[in-house]
Amino acid sequence: MSSATVTAKRSGSLRSASLPKWSPWAIAAGSVAVAVGIGLAAGMSNRVEWGLIAAILFILGTYVIAARVEGRRQAKDRVATALVCVAFLLAVIPLVSLIWTTVKRGVKVLDVYFLTHSMGVVADSEPGGGIYHAIIGSLEQVGLATLIGAPIGVLTAIYLVEYGRGSLARAVTFFVDVMTGIPSIVAGLFILSLMLMFEMQPFGFAGSLALAILMMPVVVRSTEEMLKLVPNELREASLALGVPKWRTILKVVLPTSLGGIITGIMLAIARIAGETAPILLLVWGNSFINNNPFSGAQQALPLYIYQQYANSSGSTAAYDRAWAASLTLIAFVMILNLVARGIARWKAPKTGR
Repeated sequence: MSSATVTAKRSGSLRSASLPKWSPWAIAAGSVAVAVGIGLAAGMSNRVEWGLIAAILFILGTYVIAARVEGRRQAKDRVATALVCVAFLLAVIPLVSLIWTTVKRGVKVLDVYFLTHSMGVVADSEPGGGIYHAIIGSLEQVGLATLIGAPIGVLTAIYLVEYGRGSLARAVTFFVDVMTGIPSIVAGLFILSLMLMFEMQPFGFAGSLALAILMMPVVVRSTEEMLKLVPNELREASLALGVPKWRTILKVVLPTSLGGIITGIMLAIARIAGETAPILLLVWGNSFINNNPFSGAQQALPLYIYQQYANSSGSTAAYDRAWAASLTLIAFVMILNLVARGIARWKAPKTGR
């Protein structure tokens, strides 16, 4: 028998000793069925326990079946893939459950009236009212925080990447790392201490200052990484033509990384949009519409949600308003993330493929 014939037979045998593509789905379905049977037989009422049993059975079943058909080496690879899939489901299921619960309970009162009216004289335990004043407050506070935090963060990142050398750059990097992990209540207490020193009353701009403190390290880190991705050859080519360094940064480096920088700023905005602690300390909340963030207490969506839940005293109307406001805030954050992804794709460098 020729060597070519032996090789063909061996390759044919190797191809035959493999599971079909639909086998993971079949193993998963069987694992779920067995887990449901075990749960019913054992009297388990918690479906989370059923899911954990199904996940364990799926991993064990994948290994046993793959080891018998494909061998232990391929079985280990399939088990690793199964573990990744299980971890993905464990991460997605709580998120889907949260979104489903929020949508289910939030749509009860979420309508045009709810979005275009404030609470006014409506008590927390009474039906009616809306979140217009909270939307105005959140937009103004987050907008002012972005106007403060985004330019400072971008300029700090430019300094660290393009100019930063020596002890000053190391100190700035260290403090940026520290600020990235500080709790939001610390930023609120810092601004509150300044307000007490100058005997100032709560107002919306104070909350913006605290949010800007939380926003700056996120912008610095994201912008810094984007600037590092710009090839040094582009900088060197511009400098070789006699272009000043500041103009090289302005005309070459920043346009190249603009998509990533905008994405980082959008994500930082989404991060601070849901902060409650500094707003509670510095803004205090207001049932009426206040369009001036520099005078008087304001409302914000995260604070509105907290107050409706805390002051509900078992009122169904307050709970419904809290869930509707939560749904509005989630929609706002999701829109920001979609806008960031769209801008990142739009401004991504063309590869020519």
